[in-house]
Amino acid sequence: MTTATRSPGTPGPAHSADEARTDWVSAIPFFLVHLAPLAAFFVDVTWQDWVLCAVLYVGRMFCITAGYHRYFAHRTYKMGRVPQFLMAFGGTTALQKGPLWWASHHRIHHRYTDLDGDVHSPRDGFWWSHVGWILSTKYKDTDLDGIKDFAAYPELRWLERRSWIGPWALALFCLAFFGWGGLLIGFFLSTVLLWHGTFLVNSMAHILGRRRYATADTSRNSFLIALITGGEGWHNNHHYLPSSIRQGFRWWEYDPTWYALKGLAALHIVRDLRNPPARLLDQAKVKDGAFDIGMFRSYWERAAKVTGERIADLSARPVPPSPEASGPTAPPLAEVADATASTTVSDDQLSTLAGLISKALESADALAASTRRRKANKGAPADVEATEPAAE
Repeated sequence: MTTATRSPGTPGPAHSADEARTDWVSAIPFFLVHLAPLAAFFVDVTWQDWVLCAVLYVGRMFCITAGYHRYFAHRTYKMGRVPQFLMAFGGTTALQKGPLWWASHHRIHHRYTDLDGDVHSPRDGFWWSHVGWILSTKYKDTDLDGIKDFAAYPELRWLERRSWIGPWALALFCLAFFGWGGLLIGFFLSTVLLWHGTFLVNSMAHILGRRRYATADTSRNSFLIALITGGEGWHNNHHYLPSSIRQGFRWWEYDPTWYALKGLAALHIVRDLRNPPARLLDQAKVKDGAFDIGMFRSYWERAAKVTGERIADLSARPVPPSPEASGPTAPPLAEVADATASTTVSDDQLSTLAGLISKALESADALAASTRRRKANKGAPADVEATEPAAE
């Protein structure tokens, strides 16, 4: 798979109409799963079915957050091949495709966050970032080149090709042991809730919440999203230090995925947990004067896009003559045409505007680099010489 890149300040849509086209045929099962829980009105549903729904939501969310995200996408800890396969298999039951597909696309997201190469940036609209990119024709394939480390395991490649086994097995288990209520509420309803809980991190976690760190994107921290996703809502923390196994950096930042992994480490099931370097936690804070380049880029791009559209309109439509030009002493049409031609914007002027936008972004990047090492300590110097990048 190839991804398009651009200068951060260049306005315009990230995806062409062909690239972003929804594959409606392949999307039929997606919408049918949403409709399936409605059939529960016609069957007996017990409290056990609702307990099953909650258990499957929490259990499969852990396989996504701890497995697909923090392990396969970011390698924030290590484990043996057997627990690795079991974690991957558990992730497939969430019906979010295979671990190699999921992790490879998430790595692309981090490489081009909020740029044109980003697979699900909210700058392309809420629907696109939430679910549209998954249903599009552009991202159907697995980018094995982007996840060679895990694609080297034949059992994971086998599971990737047969990612349907997990959800089918779980659905049949729910039907066999809990009946129709277990299938419709326990499996299908928990799957729908799990989908949209996970998707909130791609969409709302770049729109709703607060920013602690001046990152090059629009990521936010949200307790509500953390509550829904098992700790994934501390998204600004994550984009600041993506290689950290913890996403809640403070004691009060609820991160049950981290708590569970810490427990598994005590049982020697996982190992080598990568905690965030303490010296970086108090750097690059917006409140301490670090220039928020991510939000600057976002606001600047919106302004540049509006300006660009207005310039395009001016180039395409002649400026109407003034009221004085409509009276009996109006100038000849030839003179009006000459005046109109002089109001259009040339390619050189558009190129100059693009250059100014690019230079403004370069200056903003330099300012961000010079301020991101500021610490919260009052007695510390304003800028601390960097020994390593703040985010890997």
